[in-house]
Amino acid sequence: MKTNLSQLEKAIGIDFHDKDLLRQALTHSSYAYEHLENSPSDNEVLEFLGDSVVGLVTADFFCSTFAGLEEGDLSKYKSAAANTEALSEFAREKKLDKYIFLGKGEEKSGGRKKKTILAGTFEALVGAVYLDKGYEAAKGFLLPFLEKSFRKADPCEFLINNYKSALQEYFQKESLPAPSYRTVTSIGPDHSKIFFVEVYQGHDRLAKAKGHSKRNAEQRAAQKALKSLLGKKMKSLKAEMFVLEK
Repeated sequence: MKTNLSQLEKAIGIDFHDKDLLRQALTHSSYAYEHLENSPSDNEVLEFLGDSVVGLVTADFFCSTFAGLEEGDLSKYKSAAANTEALSEFAREKKLDKYIFLGKGEEKSGGRKKKTILAGTFEALVGAVYLDKGYEAAKGFLLPFLEKSFRKADPCEFLINNYKSALQEYFQKESLPAPSYRTVTSIGPDHSKIFFVEVYQGHDRLAKAKGHSKRNAEQRAAQKALKSLLGKKMKSLKAEMFVLEK
């Protein structure tokens, strides 16, 4: 564990006025419990605050950059851009795992690699930045991470498991007729048939897929269609974001 927090301040580009806030943001509850005689404050309150700040900055980012998106899409993108997986990756990028104060038990169990601890520490750090420097500083610290997370995103990871319903909702929002499914053929014995299905929007074939039941094949075809359609939409949104950055 590194204890020279000035190195971390240089890495994240923030010089804390209150150094105790930074130390608290990095102090896991397991460490605080094992050092009661020194009464160190753990980062749980800062994590709670940071979670709200991350949510606000993320919502602000998507609403201001992509004003044309509907509330449902904004919520899905927001959740995907700042979930535990993404936040833990942000923490690793800035090497927060090297600076976290952990209890001996948590250290032995691999706490420095746990996504929940890394994500919580990152949120606590955002909370500390907010208290020490204000909202604009916290926003400026967080935005580069959010933009990178959004650019890497797979559009289909935002969706629910029922791809047929999601595809139908997509066309409803576009004021277009619902998609239709056609079973092209099936092969194999009755107890182990494989069905080949195509999904259409009007006369245009969107995708084809196979499955061990018609329902399964239709879901897979809908998933492929969505990935293609949302991929085009994502490219458009990313292009819009890059233009706004210039």
